[in-house]
Formats: sequence, C-alpha cells, structure tokens
Amino acid sequence: MQSFFSSSLSRSSLQNPSLRPPLLLMATKTLTTIPANPEEDLDDRLCSDPTQPDQEERVSGGGGGGGGGGDLGREGHVERAWAHWRKLGSPKMIVAPMVDNSELPFRMLCRKYGAAAAYTPMLHSRIFSENAKYRSQEFTTCKEDRPLFVQFCANDPDVLLEAAKMVENHCDYVDINLGCPQRIARRGNYGAFLMDNLLLIKSLVEKLAVNLNVPVSCKIRIFPNIQDTITYARMLEEAGCSLLAVHGRTRDEKDGKKFRADWNAIKAVKDAVKIPVLANGNIRHISDVYSCLEETGVEGVLSAETLLENPAVFAGFRTPEWVGDNEHSINKEGGLNQADLVVEYLKLCEKYPVPWRMIRSHVHKMLGDWFKLHPTVREDLNRQSKLTFEFLHDIVKRLRDLGARIPLYVDYTQAAALANGNDQS
Repeated sequence: MQSFFSSSLSRSSLQNPSLRPPLLLMATKTLTTIPANPEEDLDDRLCSDPTQPDQEERVSGGGGGGGGGGDLGREGHVERAWAHWRKLGSPKMIVAPMVDNSELPFRMLCRKYGAAAAYTPMLHSRIFSENAKYRSQEFTTCKEDRPLFVQFCANDPDVLLEAAKMVENHCDYVDINLGCPQRIARRGNYGAFLMDNLLLIKSLVEKLAVNLNVPVSCKIRIFPNIQDTITYARMLEEAGCSLLAVHGRTRDEKDGKKFRADWNAIKAVKDAVKIPVLANGNIRHISDVYSCLEETGVEGVLSAETLLENPAVFAGFRTPEWVGDNEHSINKEGGLNQADLVVEYLKLCEKYPVPWRMIRSHVHKMLGDWFKLHPTVREDLNRQSKLTFEFLHDIVKRLRDLGARIPLYVDYTQAAALANGNDQS
C-alpha cells in the first residue's frame, strides 16, 4: 500500500529523506507492551506526552479532501464555512478528539453506531512534521472515514502549517487543539494554556486559514467570564476559523464528573458568532444529545468519555447506569452489550492496525463493569505483557463463560421516533 502522505509532502520533506514517510501498513503479529494502568484519569491520557517513546511495538493502518481559507472578507468566509458544513451533511453526532483513543478502528466502530463525523486523536504538530514513524503510526484513515477532523496541538504557526499540509488532502477540517488542560500542555505551551496568549492563537488560525485548501476548525474551553469567552470566539472567527467546538468547562475544571459543562456558555458563543458551532460536555446518552441541541442551538454535539465506555451511544444504546435517567422512557434490552462491541472493535483493529496500547485501553474501558464482576480476568489482562488478538478474544470468551452479562438498553419510545424519521437531531 502506498502512503497517502506522498502526494502532500512539503518541499522540505522531499529534500530531506528523513522526513519521508514509510508505507502505512506495517503490521506485525504480536507486539511487546508494558501494561497500562486501566484506572488512570481519562484527561491524563487525552493529553499524554507524544514526545515520550512508545514502549509498545505498534501496528498501523490507511486516504480523502475539503475546501478552505483565503482572504474572503468576513461575510464571504462565513458563507463558505456554512457551504462546506452543509456539503458534509451537517453531521450532528460526532466523536470527540481523544489522544490514543479516537483512532481509526474506534472511529469506524462509532460510525457504525450513529456517529456522523469524527476527530482524530490529538497529534503533536512538530513531531508530526519531523518524524515519519510518528506520522505513519499515529494518523491512519480510509475512504469511509469521513467527515474527518485532524487535530493538532501547536504553538508555532509555521510548524503547524507544515504538519497540516501533510493531511489536508485526507480530511475535511484541520483542527487546532486549544482546549487541553493537562500539565503536559502547560509544559509544552499548547492546548488551553495558549488562552494566555491570544495573539499567538490568532496567528495559528490565520496561518492555516490563508494557506490551506481545507477549512480550519478550533476546539476551545471557556473562560470563567462569559464576555471573555465571547470575545475569544469572535476573534477566532475573524481570524479564519470555519467551525468552533466549545467544551463548556474552564481550563481549571478538568474533572468532568465533578464539574458540569456550562451549556449556557456554549449557547452564548453560538449566539455571538456566525460560523457553525459544536458543543462538548455532559453527553451521557442519546437524550442528552437532543437536550443539548435544543438548549444551545448548536449544529452538533461531541462525545468523548461516554463513547469510550459505550461506542453505541449515538445509536440510542445506554448503559444500566443511565436506564432510569428519563422517567418517561421505556427502556428494554437492546440485543447488544459491551462484549459484543469489543469483538467488533478487535475485528476492526485487525483490518486497520493500530498500536497495542490503544487496543488495551479500549478493552479496559468497554469491559470495565464486566471486570468488576470478575476482577481475576482483569488482573490476567494487566499481567499480559504481550498482547495478541487471540488472547483478547479469549478474555471476552472467559467473561461470557463466567456468566458476566451486562446488557445495553434502548429507550423504545425514542427508537420508534428514530425509525419514523422524527428524531430531534
């Protein structure tokens, strides 16, 4: 398989053989790994340090276009932003960017169960532009993987542009991560910590908007003061941002279970700008999707942590934890459970290879409640330093043989509305 980066390499990459990417499909049978801690905080993984060498060997997997920036004037820019969004089908349910966790096979699983668009994991722009191995392992896609946002963290406009040029022909937006709140982002001076330097943020957006053939999107967090947030959003729009995803928490509100996302702040941003806006935060099941769309008026909704546990959220399935959340709903077993989803995910990983650390993390997340019933099986997985698909399929079989069974549920009132085309999305 020929690398799909070959057609979009910058002149410097062509002149420097060390920057030329290898073939994308470099699968091996089994890989060595150091067990991950399944209980680690999600946000720590979402912003993990990409400069650290991966202690697991990897497998990779692998192509796509858009329509972008330029000096159009504000009205022209807004019209073009909306034209592009509508061309993509105005997707409403979207897989959020998650470092190590929104990779190609997981995106494809979520797409099967209702996701209409997806973000890649956050990619480090400097490493991506310099390191061919990093590119081939961390960014893979396929023709069915659209609409697609490719997200980068960055603090140098020229470096960001070089990385973005490598992917612009294979995505529908190049996204700038302006929301990562973790310590690694503070040390690296990217993500939400760029909120202290709005001129730099503006220069990042302008650099891409003027030089790419695909639109620029930004994913942000809110300021404690709503007027500061509105000023920030308008600045991004004027700089050339064509779509804005708003996480309704501040930089200091890192614990999603402790701090509820502020949908009122998201609505204020939606009302203040003219480009499409997406909402992120408080999405636990499909009813939350509809509520968020209605309360904020946004064009679409992102989900991250909930999808990791239940990739079928957007298809209307919910975990037992949320079955009684709507007193008017009629929830019944939906004929699907997380073990079924793990099996589907593993098959997709065989088709679209990715690093084993990602696979391990997804298995832990999707089977977390099952492992609570049978912790010895989880301990066996944690002890396993050399993962294989055979071993992971056997983990699922052992849980089933032990009688572990936690169904996913469907609100049949909602399902009937969906079947009749009367969904609120």
